[in-house]
Amino acid sequence: MPTFTAPDGTRLAYHLRGRGEPLVVLPGGPMRASAYLGDLGGLTAHRRLVLLDLRGTGESAPPADPATYRCDRQVEDVEALRAHLGLERVDLLGHSAGGSLAALYAARHPRRVARLALITTAVRPLGLSATAADRLAAARLRSGEAWFEAAYPKLAAWLAGTAGYDLFLAPFFYGRWDETARAHAQADERQTNEDAAARYFAEAAFDPAATRAALSELAAPVLVLAGGLDGGPGPDLARRTAEAFAHAEFLVQPGAGHYPWLDDPEWFVSRVAAFFAGPAPLSAK
Repeated sequence: MPTFTAPDGTRLAYHLRGRGEPLVVLPGGPMRASAYLGDLGGLTAHRRLVLLDLRGTGESAPPADPATYRCDRQVEDVEALRAHLGLERVDLLGHSAGGSLAALYAARHPRRVARLALITTAVRPLGLSATAADRLAAARLRSGEAWFEAAYPKLAAWLAGTAGYDLFLAPFFYGRWDETARAHAQADERQTNEDAAARYFAEAAFDPAATRAALSELAAPVLVLAGGLDGGPGPDLARRTAEAFAHAEFLVQPGAGHYPWLDDPEWFVSRVAAFFAGPAPLSAK
């Protein structure tokens, strides 16, 4: 398992899967080990995935200072990985909360980004996040599912802060609640660093006006992909994320939830692979 050292001395690990040009992948959760990403539905047939375990998750060591779990404090971990890989510029994919880290990296190091894909993410550093109303509206799209009647009140209670999260809520995050989705959801708790997750989106981490100004000038092509059944973010909120970039393509994957590579791998891989294989990105100035 390859490792490198972050600027503060923390040992970080990454996993290589597939073949082709490297694609650096930042996991969400927040702070879930990269194992949940698998091969991104078979994207490994097109690109060599470089799956980073964020500090304190998976095979990466915890930092000496827990404050460095904050999203903005991890940007230089991504830059250290780029330098370690010997890449002048990186193709970068961020899923969910990892999309916020990817966007902050692009804002701080725009010349180092060749292409950027944001998968089912509302970029918190832009001041965008899904509301309880957003999530409940998306959940009601599932009213015909056998599990809906028992799960919906639990979702409403969780969003209201009167109950904790449990696996009854998991079906709302998947377009298909099948055996694959169940196994994926059951792995969440053991793959997630809960203490780190609680620190990741600390309010002090972000300056939305400054981030929006930086990303509006990003020369790199951007793909923002939303799941048609996802509530965090729903397509409308994801579209607002795309509008923050100068060169963004916005796609909605029909019938997909928060993990679109599980719901329809062929659809997901064909679109994402085509984006990263597209015309050469603009040269950074």
